[in-house]
Amino acid sequence: MGIIEKIKEIEAEMARTQKNKATEYHLGQLKAKIAKLRTQLLEPPKGSSGAGEGFEVTKFGHGRVALIGFPSVGKSTLLTMLTGTHSEAASYEFTTLTCIPGIIHYNDTKIQLLDLPGIIEGASEGKGRGRQVIAVSKSSDLVLMVLDASKSEGHRQILTKELEAVGLRLNKRPPQIYYKKKKTGGISFNSTIPLTHVDEKLCYQILHEYKIHNAEVLFREDATVDDLIDVIEGNRKYIKCVYVYNKIDVIGIDDVDRLARQPNSIVISCNLKLNLDRLLAKMWDEMGLVRVYTKPQGQQPDFTDPVVLSSDRGGCTVEDFCNHIHRSLVKDVKYVLVWGTSARHYPQHCGLGHLLQDEDVVQIIKKKEKEDGGRGRFKSHSNAPARISDREKKAPLKT
Repeated sequence: MGIIEKIKEIEAEMARTQKNKATEYHLGQLKAKIAKLRTQLLEPPKGSSGAGEGFEVTKFGHGRVALIGFPSVGKSTLLTMLTGTHSEAASYEFTTLTCIPGIIHYNDTKIQLLDLPGIIEGASEGKGRGRQVIAVSKSSDLVLMVLDASKSEGHRQILTKELEAVGLRLNKRPPQIYYKKKKTGGISFNSTIPLTHVDEKLCYQILHEYKIHNAEVLFREDATVDDLIDVIEGNRKYIKCVYVYNKIDVIGIDDVDRLARQPNSIVISCNLKLNLDRLLAKMWDEMGLVRVYTKPQGQQPDFTDPVVLSSDRGGCTVEDFCNHIHRSLVKDVKYVLVWGTSARHYPQHCGLGHLLQDEDVVQIIKKKEKEDGGRGRFKSHSNAPARISDREKKAPLKT
C-alpha cells in the first residue's frame, strides 16, 4: 500500500470516528500518523540521483510575492499589468507551464512577482506539478491567492487545504510551544496556562507515535493538537496570504461588497483595470518593508537609493541596518543619529538595538582611532628601550 492510500485510509477512519472526550486520544494519534506520512510524501524518493525537475527562480529585489490559484483565474494577466513582463494568457487552462518572474517598482523598492502554473485539487500529492509550485511559494515572503469572483467560495477552501497539507500555514503565527528533544530524563510536560485541547496523556501518545521518549514540552498558550504536531515536525512555514478576487466586473455590486469586507481580501478586475493601486498598497502593508535613507556627515540625506529592511529578512534594528551595509561596520559604530517617525526628537542619539521605521534617516557616527600613549609632549612613554643598559650610547665628546 502506497503513502497516498495510507493517508486516505486514515482520513476515512477519522471521518467515521465520533468526536468526543473518549475518542480525542485516538484522533490525536491519527493526526500524528497523517502528519508523518505527509512529511514522507514530500521527501525525494530513495535512490534518486540529483535534483528533480523544478522551476526555482533566483531571488531578486527586496521581496518576493508568489501568485497561486486555479487555472484561468487571471494570474498571467495580473503579472503583465503590474510588472510589464509578458506572460502568455489565453482562454484555455494551463497556459502557463513554468515559473515566469517579473519586477514591480513600487515606493523606491523592487518586488519580485512570480507567475506560477495553476494548481488543481490533489496538488499536495503531486498532481499537475503541484509539488514544484508549492515548493516555490514556500520561498516567497507573501502569497497572493488569485480567485475567480464568479466561481463558488469552495475554491478558497480547496487551495488552503492543499497548501496546509504540505506545511504552509497561511496568516498564522508560530504556536507558543517550547519543545526540545533530550537524550535522557523522560518526557517533561508543563504549561503556564490552563489547557482545554491537549492534556499530558495526549501529548505523551503523540510523542510516542514519533518514537520520542525523552523531551521537554512547555505550553505558553492554549494550543491545539495540530499546533503540537506542527512544532514536533519543525518544517512548517508561516506565511502571509492575501486573497485576490479577480473578475468582479461579471458579478453584482452586493457580491463585490461582501467579498471586499472579508479579512485579508481585496477585489480587482484585470479586464477593466479596477483597484490595482489598492492591491499594491495592500501588498506593501502585508510585506512590512522598511525604507531607511542614509545621511553622510555634513551633507544632505540621499533619498534616491534607500536601504530596504524587513522583519522577515533579518530584522529592522540599527544593527541590521549596519550589517546590510557591511558586516564589519557594527564594531566601529559609536552611535547613530536618527530622524523620522521612530525618533522622539530630531535628531535622536540611538544605539544598535533601536527599531527603525519606514522612511527614517540615519547617520552613523564611527569611533575615532586612538593613538597609543597620547600625542606630542603628552606621550606616556618613549620609543627608547626600557633598560638603560640597552639604550644606544652616544659617542664621546671630542676634546
